[in-house]
This record gives sequence, C-alpha cells and structure tokens, in this order.
Amino acid sequence: MGAQRTSFEKLQRDRAKKAKAANKRERRQERADGSGEEPPTSPEVVLADDGKELTASELLALVEELHRQFKDEEIEFDEFEERKVELMARLPVD
Repeated sequence: MGAQRTSFEKLQRDRAKKAKAANKRERRQERADGSGEEPPTSPEVVLADDGKELTASELLALVEELHRQFKDEEIEFDEFEERKVELMARLPVD
C-alpha cells in the first residue's frame, strides 16, 4: 500500500508557519540591530479589485460562485481549493 499524499491544506499551513517563523526571525534581527521599526498594528483590510473593502456577504457570494464553477466543472479541484483558501483567508474575523 502506498503512502498517503499530503493534503493541500496541510501544505498551506506548513508554508504559513515557515513564513511566520521567517518574519519573526527578521523582526528579532532588526530589533537586535536597533534598526527595526514597529510593524503597523492596524488590522488588515480586505480590498476588492477596485480598491474598495469587501463585506463578508460579498466574500461569501464569491465563494458561492467558486463552488458553482467547480460543480459545473469549469475549474479543476486544485484551482478550486487554492482559490477557496484565498477567499476564506480574506473573511474578516472579529
């Protein structure tokens, strides 16, 4: 029996962890050098293509459209998963 393949979500989590660790190392190094500036503390704003902020309902409508495209076989599963992860990451969490 062959080994089970790693899921796309796990790969995304691993990449995010590595990126976060790299950013943390850079910030520590900058602080140690004394040249580091404070990162902005304002929450990230989700923007539409035209520069306007998207509401949660607009993002969910995009997710629905993505699901429809996958159901109608307009896009492949890999693209569907990738775009879904991107959209879910854009949902505002309070």
